[in-house]
Amino acid sequence: MVNTSLELDINTLKQYTIKMIERCEKALELSVDCMVRKDLDGSKKVIEEDEEINTLREYIRDRSIELMALKQPMARDLRYVYALGNIAIELERVGDYASNIAAETLKIGNEPYIKALIDIPKMTNECREMLLAVLEALENEDEKLAYDTALRDEKVDRLYEQIHEDCLKIMNENPETINQGVRLLFVGRYLERIGDHITNVCEKVIYAINGKMMEIG
Repeated sequence: MVNTSLELDINTLKQYTIKMIERCEKALELSVDCMVRKDLDGSKKVIEEDEEINTLREYIRDRSIELMALKQPMARDLRYVYALGNIAIELERVGDYASNIAAETLKIGNEPYIKALIDIPKMTNECREMLLAVLEALENEDEKLAYDTALRDEKVDRLYEQIHEDCLKIMNENPETINQGVRLLFVGRYLERIGDHITNVCEKVIYAINGKMMEIG
C-alpha cells in the first residue's frame, strides 16, 4: 500500500471488523448459555447489547463509504474496503440471530424443556469456533483458514437436521409440546443461518486477500 494514510484507515476499519466478530461471538455464547440455564435476565441483556453490534456495523458502513469517496482506493485497497463493509453486514445478521435466540428463551420462560438441549449447544460451539477462526483468518490474511472454516458449516447443517427431526417426532407424539417445539426449531434455524452468514464472511475474507469471488458449500 503506497498511501500510508489510507493504509492506516484500512487497518483501523479492519480492527473495528475484528471487534465486531468478537462481539458477535460473545453474544452467541451468552444467548445459548442463558437458554440452557434459563437465565431470563441474561437473555434480556443479550437483546439490549445487540445495539452495540448495530453501532459497529454503522461505523464500518459509514467509514467504508467515506474511504471510497474521499481516498479513492485502487485495486487491492478498494477490494479490501468493499469486503470489510460487506463483512459487517453479515456480522450484523449474526448479532440479530443471537438476539432472536434470546427472545425465544424469554418466550419459553421457565417451562421444562421438551427435550434435552444437546444439539443446540453443539451447533453453538461449532458456530463460535467458526467465528474465532475467521477472525484469525482476517487478522492474519490466511486464505486457507478462511476456506477451511467455511467448510465447517456442513457440520452445523447436519446438527440442525437432527434437531429438526427430533422436534418433529416429539411434537407428533405429543401435541402439547408443539408451542415449545416450534420455538426450539426456530433456535436451530437461527443457528443454521448463523453458520451460513459466517460462511459468507469467509468468502469475503478470501476475496479481500486475493480478489477471487467464490461460493463455498
